[in-house]
Amino acid sequence: MAEHDLDAPSVSGPASLSRRTFIKGVIAGGAGAASVTYLFRGTPLGQSSARSTTERLLTLTVNGRMRRVDVPKHETLAMTLRNKLGLTGTKIGCERAECGACTVLIDDVPHYACSLLTHTVRGRRITTIEGLAGPDGSLHVVQQAVLDEQGFQCGFCAPGFIMATAGFLKANPSPTPEELAEGLSGNLCRCMDYDKILSAMTRAAEYSRRS
Repeated sequence: MAEHDLDAPSVSGPASLSRRTFIKGVIAGGAGAASVTYLFRGTPLGQSSARSTTERLLTLTVNGRMRRVDVPKHETLAMTLRNKLGLTGTKIGCERAECGACTVLIDDVPHYACSLLTHTVRGRRITTIEGLAGPDGSLHVVQQAVLDEQGFQCGFCAPGFIMATAGFLKANPSPTPEELAEGLSGNLCRCMDYDKILSAMTRAAEYSRRS
């Protein structure tokens, strides 16, 4: 018995397809259709990308300025300030809300920027160490006190301590040394220079009472 040739046309004529070509077309077409269905099921083409981009664009009020920035949902405020806005005075230390190096003011209240998602602070006033001085360049009383007392050694933790003290003095402008120490207990100094820091912040409280 003669063998059947799978490539031989089943119907004569120039428009006819071989059985093998037909099967190949069905397999390729079916796989392609399945892939497209999987990739785009439930979402019109292009809609997901457009929606994602729109949801990531935020307007933040930072140091008195409106800043438009592209922020993923999972990004922390510390990362946004440093990497997107160039405000590197906000330091990243532990990234676990323990050391306080990333402290900023949100509506004049100290917060750890490493533990806040940027999307949660829309519509609120954010102040970093770069925005603490006056519009004319005059130092904030806490900054001036640190300068006068030479309150830090390496200075890595300084922005966090300064911002925490500035926020604390807004709530309690005449603290006792004990109250001030308690108010700054959420900030750590890697150089362990706490006596000098507390002296500087006590001086800041004195300056604040005079102003």
